[in-house]
Amino acid sequence: MMSSSTPAAPSVATPPRRTDYPHFLAIPTRWMDNDVYGHVNNVVYYSYFDTVINEHLIRDGGLDIHDGSVVGYCVESQCRYLAPLAFPETIDAGLRVGHLGKSSVRYEIALFRQGDDVPAAVGHFVHVFVAREENKPTAIPPGLRACLERLMQH
Repeated sequence: MMSSSTPAAPSVATPPRRTDYPHFLAIPTRWMDNDVYGHVNNVVYYSYFDTVINEHLIRDGGLDIHDGSVVGYCVESQCRYLAPLAFPETIDAGLRVGHLGKSSVRYEIALFRQGDDVPAAVGHFVHVFVAREENKPTAIPPGLRACLERLMQH
């Protein structure tokens, strides 16, 4: 029996579904992604997050990672693990924008086993865009902003 002074366990929110994400990238797991327990190691999930975000920014937003005047810095990331993934599965990484500010964006990511409607992991990732030369926050350029707006839920 729980005493009145013992806090209750946090409730688990209903996970998002595949249809909640406007952009997907198929990411094959690699042999080296598995850990000694036979599933993808927890730190690798953050690499998948980084991959789906930057692939989209480069391909659809025109982000020039080599010579552009603006770069995105990750200032926060978080992952909630719901089910294990393992090599040789291919993951469908879903991406949407939860918040779009003047110089920052909060992405929401879900990693789905191909064919599943419920994610194996969900998380978020915050980019602050900075002027490369000054290394100070700057407004998100129009092309990138338009790309990010298309990922917002309406």
